[in-house]
Amino acid sequence: MSWSIKHWRRQRVLRRSALPEEAWRATVSGLPLLHGLSEEDLARLRELAILFLHEKEIVSADGYSLSDDMRLKIAAQACLPILNLGLDYYAGWVSVIVYPDEFVPEHESIDEAGVVHVMRDPMIGESWERGPVILSGSDVAHSGAGDGVNVVIHEFAHKLDMLNGAPDGFPPLHTGMDRASWTGDFAAAFDDFRSKTGSGVETVIDPYAAESPGEFFAVMSEVFFEIPLTLRLEYPAIYRQLASFYRQDPAARQNAI
Repeated sequence: MSWSIKHWRRQRVLRRSALPEEAWRATVSGLPLLHGLSEEDLARLRELAILFLHEKEIVSADGYSLSDDMRLKIAAQACLPILNLGLDYYAGWVSVIVYPDEFVPEHESIDEAGVVHVMRDPMIGESWERGPVILSGSDVAHSGAGDGVNVVIHEFAHKLDMLNGAPDGFPPLHTGMDRASWTGDFAAAFDDFRSKTGSGVETVIDPYAAESPGEFFAVMSEVFFEIPLTLRLEYPAIYRQLASFYRQDPAARQNAI
């Protein structure tokens, strides 16, 4: 589809949107991580959320009762990372699946001897390359509180990371961003974080970030939007890289509140 036709269709969706003002305001007031956004940013976020809800399907699983308020809460948080990037960053897939709580997906792996291993680990979120985003509804309900943990942003950061392949902590960088600088800054911070968590040092940042470079990027994205001042203090180079990638400065927004 050409850009002009897509743009025309999206503008038509926005003109015909029935998103109630009261519902939008309730969503914004209930998500502290949005409180520093300007009225202009909020208006743009609202448009992205409307388009997201139109172009993606957010469905329930395992008997979960999924309300319109929850759908809007997911859409608003999913669109925050692409506020200055655009909805096309989420192209190529359709579904968001919401379970009541932790879910247990089944994954198979084959070892060097050719033996198939079946893994069933409880999860609160999962992203498939060119497939759905899967979320725990109970964890979505607690996202956006400004405590550094946000399963929605975490999984959608993985989606951005997977735009150029497997989630490895190296999403497609913008023109002008230096690949060597990104790699060096993230490798140094990842090594430092793994050293701290391995030594038993308590950290505000979720220790899950030490699992892999891909999880490090996703967790740092959560922290970037949820508790940006903490990230800027502990890992200033990572804050600068994410500010360049997301084209946002949430620390400045938080200071302005």
